[in-house]
Amino acid sequence: MEIGITSFVETKPDVKTGDVISHAQRLREVVEEIVLADQVGLDVFGVGEHHRKDYAASSPAVVLAAAAAQTKRIRLTSAVTVLSSLDPVRVFQDFATLDGISNGRAEIMAGRGSFIESFPLFGYDLNDYDELFEEHLELLLKLRESEKVTWKGGHRPAINHLGVYPRPVQNSLPIWVGSGGRQESAIRAGLLGLPLMLAIIGGNPLQFEPLVQLYKKAAAHAGHDESRLKIGSHSIGFVGENTETAADTFFPSTQAGMNKLGKERGWAHYDRSSFDAARSFDGALYVGDPETVAQKIIHLRKNVGVTRFMMYVPLSTMPHDQVMRAIELLGTEVAPRVREEISKREAETGNRS
Repeated sequence: MEIGITSFVETKPDVKTGDVISHAQRLREVVEEIVLADQVGLDVFGVGEHHRKDYAASSPAVVLAAAAAQTKRIRLTSAVTVLSSLDPVRVFQDFATLDGISNGRAEIMAGRGSFIESFPLFGYDLNDYDELFEEHLELLLKLRESEKVTWKGGHRPAINHLGVYPRPVQNSLPIWVGSGGRQESAIRAGLLGLPLMLAIIGGNPLQFEPLVQLYKKAAAHAGHDESRLKIGSHSIGFVGENTETAADTFFPSTQAGMNKLGKERGWAHYDRSSFDAARSFDGALYVGDPETVAQKIIHLRKNVGVTRFMMYVPLSTMPHDQVMRAIELLGTEVAPRVREEISKREAETGNRS
């Protein structure tokens, strides 16, 4: 069971002061967060790609490379790479470079993303949204398979037996598929035998179990070994010294972030009752003291089958020291509890469950 952090490197106004942190400062802070995550024993850190004023990381590979030279063990991934609007050759080169700097710790999480700003920015037509993703993923996988590539698609110029460099340290650079819960995404990942990362950010997380089964069924149909499949959860959360303090600390920025997105997307107003319902044992917020958060992660593993849990923190903008403390507690208090309980359960049952 892998446990890690996702950050979108947000630069929204501070909920108390209204001050907006600069992109440069927030980028330096997230590198410090990655270094700390490595030091406290977390397994993976993911940085999201966005192209908006209120997010600082438009190039996750560059951010992760800055941390790669200062870390030793932690895996470094995008979360996600908006593959539809990027050149797969450049994506592969960037992450192969990161893999070299980190000595084999790079990963790509490919997805469509939750915003559309990158499409006009890079000159892509939103009408080609799905076709672009399928075509670019096909090419990315071919680039992983061999040094010399011959490929032809409908949107990007063809490649005729050309080499793509540098090559990664890992024999097969890990490529995950990120999904917000679409059946088509789960089926595609299963048929390709690729790891699946689910954005479980609302409702009851156990509602994703049928999607996981669909993913496994597609993988088995394509002849992939089900025991080797990896399934992740990207879930909003925060760890504090005690549950009520954690909730009181995390709520203001979470409310601000949810309501900002809600205005853009027509969501209902997000208030404390919404927040408290979501942090209940059956909710999708992983907020509380280490024991509370650990038990919710174990529950998710037992009932949905995730093999990687990514805590998205912070949502919106929080003081850097609060984020650092949450990362420290996740690594030193939550992760050991989860690993011990899962190891005990698997020893008893004789399988991964």
